[in-house]
Amino acid sequence: MKNILIDVKVNQEKMKELQEIEGINIEVVEYREKSRIIPKDILKDKNILFCMFPPRNFADLDTIEFIQVNSAGYGQLLGLGLAEKGIRACNARGVSNIPIAEWSMAMMINLARDMKSMMRNQEAKIWDRSARFQSEIRGLKLGIWGYGAIGRETARLAKAFGMKVYSMDMELPGSIRHDIYRVEGTGDPEGKLQDKAFVTGEENKFLKDLDFLVISMPLTNNTKGLIGKEELKALPSTAYVLNPARGPIIQEEALLTALKEGWIAGAALDTHYYYPLPADHPLWELPNVVITPHISGSSLSSHFMERSWDIFVQNVKRLLSSQPLLNELSQAQLEGE
Repeated sequence: MKNILIDVKVNQEKMKELQEIEGINIEVVEYREKSRIIPKDILKDKNILFCMFPPRNFADLDTIEFIQVNSAGYGQLLGLGLAEKGIRACNARGVSNIPIAEWSMAMMINLARDMKSMMRNQEAKIWDRSARFQSEIRGLKLGIWGYGAIGRETARLAKAFGMKVYSMDMELPGSIRHDIYRVEGTGDPEGKLQDKAFVTGEENKFLKDLDFLVISMPLTNNTKGLIGKEELKALPSTAYVLNPARGPIIQEEALLTALKEGWIAGAALDTHYYYPLPADHPLWELPNVVITPHISGSSLSSHFMERSWDIFVQNVKRLLSSQPLLNELSQAQLEGE
């Protein structure tokens, strides 16, 4: 018998499916958006945890075997010693691929046509048909740094728009693993959509001709601050940077300087260095920046709960039948590499 603790919003349809699985007991706690202390008696004898953030008194989960987080990012699991304790963990990779990729497409069109200025013109009742409002993205070069699930769905949409797609990752893209969650018909499962593929050590070659750079990688010890002055200066001055991944992947001061001094044309930022972004932060005032409040793939999107619960229910079934889990994190990932 496996005892499950659920600390996420409940999807009633998937909960019914979970309740039909034999060999489990289920306990649900009222969901909170931040990590908190959960009473020790609730954590007692729990084997499986479904959560966004592990409880602050994680050490009281002394019988835990498996954790499912309902986010693609898994930084909240680092430092818990899961790998050394033999605790398995999975993330929600694949749940937000579609909305994040759509956000990136929307931002590219937004930036290419300077929609921000057009909206201001509308508010000021200014009739301006300047050439900068009439650009198109077909034929432009999109660089995707991190060719995982989100990057591959972004590539699929970009190719439909007639863009050229360059990928950048630690190794050349291949077929995706069958144990990764993917909505049918999305992404680039064979890893063949990109026009050019670059690997670690070829950053300058990757960056030098881009019109848009989309950051699509998790925040780890290795990716924090990965993009700094050298990388931003390697981009053409006409290029735009889009970050729907994590703010600190790009060095803050380097990004501010790049935007102010014209190393790049502008940026669309959905992830930030502070939450919420302070009212006096200089990014708010820069005319070449579009800011969104981390909503490109948020938990309030229409399919988030359905998809994250689908992964969890499938993983409970897989765990009980000793099958490979969906989106299982490796020991290296759990150690922040």
